[in-house]
Amino acid sequence: MSGALRPNRLESIARRLARELEGVSFPDPVAFVYNPLRYAFAPYRRYVRRYGTPPKEVLLVGMNPGPWGMAQTGIPFGEVHAVRDWMGITAPVGRPPVLHPKRPVAGFACPRREASGRRLWGFAARIGPAEEFFRRFFVLNYCPLLFFDRAGANLTPDRLPAAAALPLFEACDRALARSVAFLAPQAVVGVGRFAAARVRAVLGGRRVRLGVLPHPSPANPAARRGWEEQARAALGELGVRC
Repeated sequence: MSGALRPNRLESIARRLARELEGVSFPDPVAFVYNPLRYAFAPYRRYVRRYGTPPKEVLLVGMNPGPWGMAQTGIPFGEVHAVRDWMGITAPVGRPPVLHPKRPVAGFACPRREASGRRLWGFAARIGPAEEFFRRFFVLNYCPLLFFDRAGANLTPDRLPAAAALPLFEACDRALARSVAFLAPQAVVGVGRFAAARVRAVLGGRRVRLGVLPHPSPANPAARRGWEEQARAALGELGVRC
């Protein structure tokens, strides 16, 4: 079914961003960089073709892929069970050119559960079936890259050296602006403070409502205290009915 769906603007935006980021170098402590928009583009393409049709009421913007989420499935917060069973998406996934032994990529065979994705997509599933949720909502990541140090520790974009962060943010800012222009959302909501700050930097002054959700990661203490209720309250403040 998804193979028959037409390409849309989000595909070309993603391909362009992936090309632009290939020219960015990342110094220490970054030792490994994974780009799911390259090796896992097949499921991402199905995601944007099936569910990325404008206009949207709300665009949720995450920070960057998690090692057990988008790194495996190519889809933001892409916990395998949610992508395969709720969204109905599967597709072949390749491998990054260089893998850290502690950060394997097994695609849809990944046995690990992605906690942030389980929370976010579990919340989405309680709003309704995938087709109903995506009729109003869409989810993108601000940055498509994963960064690991030599020991395999995950490095988020806010922890990168300034010399590498500047060209990275410039490219990701442009991609976010293009995505918002295509999807025409009424509200754009950062998932976590970093994503919300980049959303404000790119879209501040435009005629779109801006907001923030607490990040659903277990590393965020607030996420362990009723994350779904907090998410509903934050969206309600923007006038979004869940």
